[in-house]
Amino acid sequence: MTPTTLLTIAGSDSGGGAGIQADLKVFAALGAYGTSVITAVTAQNTRGVDAVLPLPPQTVRDQLDSVLGDFAVRAVKTGMLGTPAVADVVVEAAKAGRLPHLVVDPVLVATSGHRLGVVSAVERLLPYAEVATPNCAEAAALTGRPVTTVEEMVAAAEALVAAGPAHVVVTGGDVDAAGESVDVLAGGGVTTLLRAPRVPTRHHHGTGCSFSAAIAVRLAAGDPVPVAVAAAKEYVSRALTGARHWELGAGHGPLDHFGWSA
Repeated sequence: MTPTTLLTIAGSDSGGGAGIQADLKVFAALGAYGTSVITAVTAQNTRGVDAVLPLPPQTVRDQLDSVLGDFAVRAVKTGMLGTPAVADVVVEAAKAGRLPHLVVDPVLVATSGHRLGVVSAVERLLPYAEVATPNCAEAAALTGRPVTTVEEMVAAAEALVAAGPAHVVVTGGDVDAAGESVDVLAGGGVTTLLRAPRVPTRHHHGTGCSFSAAIAVRLAAGDPVPVAVAAAKEYVSRALTGARHWELGAGHGPLDHFGWSA
């Protein structure tokens, strides 16, 4: 049986925990075949991002044309775009209807504080997203308002939906919600709070990348957005739980994408 093909458009993480590397692991773990378009090369590890080299827009366009000209891609997710010029290349493809079931993870700032993208680059792509998955810091940057509570997450998700995406999930991994991890899904006139027990672990690098990649896999399989988002949250919870006792790197380590420690 031929596997479903997905595409990730994102930056490379030399430590393997996030970006292109995490997306491809998620695709494989969930039974999909992954293709990739690299937007930037980063020097990073579990302690942070040391350097970023954005690729030329034409190189990104060439990769897109190669992949889309040969593979029947069923869903696409984006991560780090890096520059407005690279974002324009991706927007051009989205406008042309070449990026089905588009999931936009608006990677703006790494946990180390290193700037990985610009707000204007993400804003250009949001109107074409079936689902956008900002964390609280990214939602705050995109809306221009604080997002530090569940109530503010709800307001941000609803404001962002009004700006273009069909659905928005504001992820609340950094919000104190009485021992829970609360995400807010807005879209189609409905706002839903998704709750799960918080997993205490330092191994959470690439959580946002993995979450958005898992959503894309489920959308490609035909799931409606609420079902896809709930399945992705469950997958990430398992991956966080599996890695909680790992000793990989000295900082924020990767997730257990393949259930090795289940």
